[in-house]
Amino acid sequence: MSPILLRLVCGLLFSALVLGAVVRPPENLTQGLGMLLPASMLLGVALKGPRRNLIPKKKAAPVSPSLPDV
Repeated sequence: MSPILLRLVCGLLFSALVLGAVVRPPENLTQGLGMLLPASMLLGVALKGPRRNLIPKKKAAPVSPSLPDV
């Protein structure tokens, strides 16, 4: 999936979640706190995009030319 499309979908899902919370607020605090985790994850992907390569790849060590034995 292309990163632009993923960011767009996550942004739309985040806005739908926020709009739903404004129109019909949660009944108690724990439901509201339970909505924060997926909302923050969706917002993070919508703003930053999909993050790949979190662990940098190790570069191959440069091969040093060996000197001939004399």
